[in-house]
Amino acid sequence: MSVLLNKNTKVIVQGITGNQGGFHTKLMKEYGTNIVAGVTPGKGGEVVEGIPVFNSVKGAMACHEVEWSCIFVPARFAKNAAFEAFENNLNVVLITENIPVHDTIAIMDVAKEKNLVIIGPNCPGIITPGESKLGIMPGHIFMKGNVGMISRSGTLTYEIINELTRNGIGQSTAIGIGGDPVIGLGFIDALKLFQQDDETEKIVLIGEIGGDLEEKAAEFINKNISKPVVAYIAGRTAPKGKRMGHAGAVIMGKAGSAEHKINVLKENSVKVAELPSEIVRLIKEF
Repeated sequence: MSVLLNKNTKVIVQGITGNQGGFHTKLMKEYGTNIVAGVTPGKGGEVVEGIPVFNSVKGAMACHEVEWSCIFVPARFAKNAAFEAFENNLNVVLITENIPVHDTIAIMDVAKEKNLVIIGPNCPGIITPGESKLGIMPGHIFMKGNVGMISRSGTLTYEIINELTRNGIGQSTAIGIGGDPVIGLGFIDALKLFQQDDETEKIVLIGEIGGDLEEKAAEFINKNISKPVVAYIAGRTAPKGKRMGHAGAVIMGKAGSAEHKINVLKENSVKVAELPSEIVRLIKEF
């Protein structure tokens, strides 16, 4: 059993003929991802990395069974690309950044209406080590194991995963949920999946300043998660009222501050690392 993605999951890539789409399609295919088709309007009939390209998702679906779409299109086309995937009942990993918030809200509304999963936007994607990956995560640093990872930060995910792997701690699935103010699959959704997953025995949650996702997750963990959870919150030294990196990483008063998130997590019996390097030690204590 795995969370959302395994070696048999069939995938299309929207925007496969673009620079980013083509580059990451190559890496995903080399990792083992079962990419059956690509989609770029006007590019139907081309072949990228041995993968046939279609003009539309519907055209690809006429020839292939598909479960997920990984979207690498410019921000101005992201809403239409996501809508097209949803119209064909596909779950979505939306890598694109700088999507207008009103477009993102519309995307989330349709996903919810159709009961489909969307990871992102502005995210690194999802990986089940040794089996499959959707997105831009560097597969070589991951190792199959029993620790589930949920993170708002891309590069911090890689740093911590690398430390886990170097210390012999493998991962079941890692999900980068994205750092925008409006996202699809969040901490609580992912926690539910890891709680149900037989292969996941421990969970690492990587948060950052801004919003209240971590506070809500802490309360959910206390009431609903029986597996050990270790957390880390980035942005402790960020000045109030200043956006730091991600569009969603902004503190207003106490709300969204690292201190507040850390306190709430600890109040709900979640172990919180002071530094990313401490996560290995805390995971080993369980």
